[in-house]
Amino acid sequence: MNCSDIRMKNESENIEFKQSWRDEYLKWISGFANASGGKLLIGVDDAGNVVGLKDAQRLMEDIPNKIVNYLGIIADVKLLQAEDKAYIEISISPSSVPISFKGIYHYRSGSTKQELKGTVLHQFLLKRLGRTWDDLPCENAVIQDIDQDAIDYFFRKTFVSKRLPDNAGNVDLKTTLQNLDLLTGGDKLKSAALLLFGKRPSQFFPSVSFKIGRFIDGDDDLRFQDVVEGNILQMADKVMEILKSKYLISPIHYEGLQRIEQLEVPEESLREAIFNAIIHKDYTGAPIQLSVYNDKLILWNEGHLPEDFTIETLLGEHPSRPYNKNIADVFFKAGFIEAWGRGISKIINGFTKASLPAPVFQATMGGILVTIKRGAPMMNESKEHVNVTEDVTEDVTEDVTEDVTENRLESVLRLIRNDSAITTTKLAQLLNVTRRTIARDVENLKAAGKIRRIGSDKSGFWQIVQ
Repeated sequence: MNCSDIRMKNESENIEFKQSWRDEYLKWISGFANASGGKLLIGVDDAGNVVGLKDAQRLMEDIPNKIVNYLGIIADVKLLQAEDKAYIEISISPSSVPISFKGIYHYRSGSTKQELKGTVLHQFLLKRLGRTWDDLPCENAVIQDIDQDAIDYFFRKTFVSKRLPDNAGNVDLKTTLQNLDLLTGGDKLKSAALLLFGKRPSQFFPSVSFKIGRFIDGDDDLRFQDVVEGNILQMADKVMEILKSKYLISPIHYEGLQRIEQLEVPEESLREAIFNAIIHKDYTGAPIQLSVYNDKLILWNEGHLPEDFTIETLLGEHPSRPYNKNIADVFFKAGFIEAWGRGISKIINGFTKASLPAPVFQATMGGILVTIKRGAPMMNESKEHVNVTEDVTEDVTEDVTEDVTENRLESVLRLIRNDSAITTTKLAQLLNVTRRTIARDVENLKAAGKIRRIGSDKSGFWQIVQ
């Protein structure tokens, strides 16, 4: 290689120039190995001119040995000449395992070297080891922290989805978790197991919650709010029921003699967006937040796109690269999501079919933000709806409008239809209202001849009256 060949190259993501050798340049070699590989040229100035090395022969012995001893890798080290000036080219291949220099990890990004720390280092190490955060064991958790009701709910869903054998649930709890790959080799519960099926996931992960707020005249005008907690597998159901009973409207229209109540935004698309937020969330960060305004919904979850993904990648055809692979796998088996990266297109197609503006996706504030427009007619109705419910708070749900009450009664019927053994306590939890309110709703449904109770309060079940 001659001098002109060197000058044609500039420092870049894969090339670094150094005029002389210092042992600290092992950091750069570590950075290249942890990224996509590269070349370190010793005896070349920043402009790409060969300045030469007086001790090139000695360095040809020292550098390979130091790379092996300090970094544990082998690099291709060559002695080259340009216009009678010697320089050294060190070629570093990308490593499949993390490479540190004196216990510190470096990474080549663009034309700079970065020292990896904190959450970024944590994610880097997991990725290099072929694992995701939800793969890690939760050291203080025991099998008794798993909620059998959540397991039963999961198998009811898989029975419908047909993504597991019908008899898959006929095993003990430990075997179930092993079959779902939610136990480590040492029989420790993985983080995913606590998030999906835990009795109190927030005991281990404080940010496991979904916040919903109703804003009227701006971001500082919060009128009422709800916080959904508990396992993430049933979280979407709870969120949707609260949205339909308190935050969104379902205008009534008739097709012939049939009464139709259709949610103001496509329900399946909204549910898919909520599933995406739950599955791809960074559970070491902030809670998921859904802000409801007169004209729009804004959904935000903390989490990062895959390294080589952009928002444009998400909007086109792309492979499935879940942030939490164990969580995504269980959601797939339950029939909640597809496994082929179709979630975003499914959301957009739902709005397109409804002749509504497509949601807008943004990577911002360390997470993914989705803005969903509410239709203009819904905006006006929503304002009237809010005017009569502005005194509603998280803990007081008695003074609701007639529309809200009717929506909640429909929600009670849906939940009973899905689970005939459901208790009034569970109904109150799912709809985020008091048990007294649910008791009154149940009596109203009985009086209207829509449901009846078969058997005792403790061991009986509900029957929908056709």
